[in-house]
Amino acid sequence: MTTASDLRSGKTHRDENFPVASSIIHQRHRALILAFYNFVRTADDIADHPSLEAPVRLELLDELEAGLLGQGDRQPEAVVLREALAARGLPPRHARDLLTAFRMDVTKLRYANWDELIHYCSYSAVPVGRFVLDVHGESAATWPASDAVCAALQINNHLQDCGKDFRDLNRVYIPLDALGRHGASVEELGAPRASPALLSCLHELAARNAALLRDGDTLELQVADGRLACEIAVIQSYARQIAQLLKTRDPLSQRVHLGKPAMAGLALGAIAGALWRRATAGASLSRSTPGA
Repeated sequence: MTTASDLRSGKTHRDENFPVASSIIHQRHRALILAFYNFVRTADDIADHPSLEAPVRLELLDELEAGLLGQGDRQPEAVVLREALAARGLPPRHARDLLTAFRMDVTKLRYANWDELIHYCSYSAVPVGRFVLDVHGESAATWPASDAVCAALQINNHLQDCGKDFRDLNRVYIPLDALGRHGASVEELGAPRASPALLSCLHELAARNAALLRDGDTLELQVADGRLACEIAVIQSYARQIAQLLKTRDPLSQRVHLGKPAMAGLALGAIAGALWRRATAGASLSRSTPGA
């Protein structure tokens, strides 16, 4: 029996553009977050598998959902996540939302406009942030800022990989109306270098995405868990740097990823900044509270 696990790409949480269950997060949360990541990574690899026909990919995604809901045990990652969620009394809603996105990946290859892309992100990225917040017991009031950060992370990735997605999967997340506005075509994504028209389009979208990322700037101070706040600060620092690179570089011909030394430096600065901002905010609150 071939399982979804057998079709994994080999990519792990250490290969992502952002930390996943890093040592910043409290130990008690890491196993559950990694179980969630492994489930999601497996589903993502199935949706992107180059040699499987669409009906087979959809069937495997259905099997993952069945395992998540206790309706089958054929897919190990689903069973592990199901048991981990049950141990913490958490529902599978966020994982199921992500499966909706992966089914879209199998069946939808083009996005007409920014709103369609954001709708996709509401299933492909937003549930990840909400899940991590739920694991930490954070208020749903943190969701809007988290949603902005997660959607921006996803769009950063779409812009970074726009050429590869088109060449390997015939999948285009660059909104068609944006391409048309700049006089660029979908086919130009397959070139070794972006044309002036395509580059103008990509840079416009990068600037718009940087603004979306700024909508989530308050998240770090909204969460109660200090360790999670530091993790968020690191993620936002990485995302801001990538967004800045995307505003000036050509992702078809230039590297738009962060190296390990740069990531380490950004992480240290982000953690120090987060700790200082939380201490300053706490001191300000104490001064403004009567009787403090």
